[in-house]
Amino acid sequence: MARNAEKAMTALARFRQAQLEDGKVKERRPFLASECNELPKAEKWRRQIIGEISKKVAQIQNAGLGEFKIRDLNDEINKLLREKGHWEVRIKELGGPDYARIGPKMLDHEGKEVPGNRGYKYFGAAKDLPGVRELFEKEPVPPPRKTRAELMKDIDAEYYGYRDEDDGVLVPLEQEYEKQVIAEAVKKWKAERENQLARGEKVEEEDVNIYAVNDKESDDEGDKEKEDEGQQTFIAHVPVPSQQEIEEALVRRKKMELLQKYASETLMAQSEEAKCLLGI
Repeated sequence: MARNAEKAMTALARFRQAQLEDGKVKERRPFLASECNELPKAEKWRRQIIGEISKKVAQIQNAGLGEFKIRDLNDEINKLLREKGHWEVRIKELGGPDYARIGPKMLDHEGKEVPGNRGYKYFGAAKDLPGVRELFEKEPVPPPRKTRAELMKDIDAEYYGYRDEDDGVLVPLEQEYEKQVIAEAVKKWKAERENQLARGEKVEEEDVNIYAVNDKESDDEGDKEKEDEGQQTFIAHVPVPSQQEIEEALVRRKKMELLQKYASETLMAQSEEAKCLLGI
């Protein structure tokens, strides 16, 4: 049984269609939407464009058409979409409905909005073309940056190196290396001194080490420190009053408070003059 599309292409069907259209002039869609001044015709041309878009979207689903044919179809669909937008603007200007606001969104066969890039949309097999798939691949989300508070949680004394000597390994190594460096420096100094003496040059006298301590003196100081460990010593950097001086100062302060409270100003002046005369 023949399909409807095949029936429509038979010679009889084409002859019958030519008879029906005989004497009629087929009206062509205006190139510019602004040339149309009738709302019904603008609606008609919009519906015609939508029909053309539907046919081409159905054709572009076939991935076997080849890359160039698919790209051409996708370009034609985008061109028709722009033309449809112009007619919708013209319909609104003529007092018709605002299809840009109330019209349905363009969805693919999966019910998702048609993907695009800067207004250019891809349909059907065009979404799988080389260079197109990469446009819609989402970049991996970068790891969240740690806040200053989170970074400070892991910072302690060990971070600054204050516990490096607690392992019992570093200090002996440092002491050994220090002795080695000192021995090398002393050996080098002695060699230079001997060379100077051999050449008859004047040798500078050795400086007296004022910080050198004899073993006997160091032992005596160690014994004194052990004896003074149990006693706490305090050094006064300002003169400290005795207990008697403190009591006398409190008595004088109390007398002044009582005089200010009960004595008159004249009496206070007389007492001051008497003290001056007596030399107190």
